[in-house]
Amino acid sequence: MPGLRRSPRATPGPGSGGPTIRDEVGETVHEEFESGFSGGGALVAEQAVLVGDEGRGRGPLKWGLSFFAWLAIGWMVFIVIIAVLAKIGLVTWGDPQNVIASCARKGPFANEGTAPGHLLGCDSDGRDMIARLALGAWTSLLVGTGSVALGFLIGGTLGLIAGYFGGRLDSFLVSTFNVLLSVPGVVLALALVAFLQGSAQAGTATALPDVVILIIAIGVVAIPLIGRISRASALTWSRREFVLAARAQGAKNGRVMWREVLPNVLPAMVSIALLSVAIAIVAEGALAILGVGVRPPTPSWGNMIAIDRGELFTSPHIVFEPALLIFLTVLALNYLGDVIRAKFDVRESAI
Repeated sequence: MPGLRRSPRATPGPGSGGPTIRDEVGETVHEEFESGFSGGGALVAEQAVLVGDEGRGRGPLKWGLSFFAWLAIGWMVFIVIIAVLAKIGLVTWGDPQNVIASCARKGPFANEGTAPGHLLGCDSDGRDMIARLALGAWTSLLVGTGSVALGFLIGGTLGLIAGYFGGRLDSFLVSTFNVLLSVPGVVLALALVAFLQGSAQAGTATALPDVVILIIAIGVVAIPLIGRISRASALTWSRREFVLAARAQGAKNGRVMWREVLPNVLPAMVSIALLSVAIAIVAEGALAILGVGVRPPTPSWGNMIAIDRGELFTSPHIVFEPALLIFLTVLALNYLGDVIRAKFDVRESAI
């Protein structure tokens, strides 16, 4: 075609019998720019720059975090600091058990009006909401992280073993997970809590604290979920070439699982663990509403809602404040879990 000039062929690279890959790519991009076919050259050049940047570790998908990710991290750091300070008593916002009769049911949006000196008001018994929310954060986070840690330790280990060895052991463990998953989580946790707490009428009440009982009950519910995730991830990584090479070199199964498979399985497990912590916090609130959660006077976000849910229309702040904290914490954990999963997907796609 007139007006078009074909670029010269690439010269062979030194010590080679033909054009190098760099020459061929450069010639292709140059020809696309000259021909101007629907901007194809610009697209190729743009993709080449993006691939080069991400390949050198400077791409936004590889290292950067979005504004909402930092916001979620900041919220979780804030909640953890508040909970720790309330538990150790280094900084206190008031006595969570101190009853002030004149402050009962007062607060934002309450029919009785606000209470001077109590920014978030008081509950139905006249206890300061800020103090109870801060200490309740410790209880809810302790139940959530403790139960998931139990499920992570047992379920993650069993899933790793099942995915690595396979065979009959894998079939047995997967069948066990399926049986546990077939039982509704709330029903299973409710039965476990009732069993561990015992029957007060029969005089068989256990000496275990309520928090420990909830950690065990919700942790058992989390075992099959985390076990299935870790088993699926371990099953994939155990078939990779570097694992097969380690086996061929005579490495023992324990070393291969610990050094080769586990580091690659951990991102998926951490992602699902964050989601499980959010689910465990919600489960603690559901069990409290059913009457088998953390019992008073120990506050938790769940039992604060359960105790004063009858004040929803007269003093809505008593229910909405812990519910809002649960919502924001669960939202932050879910978002951070998605961020970790996205980072893991990008890293794995580059293999």
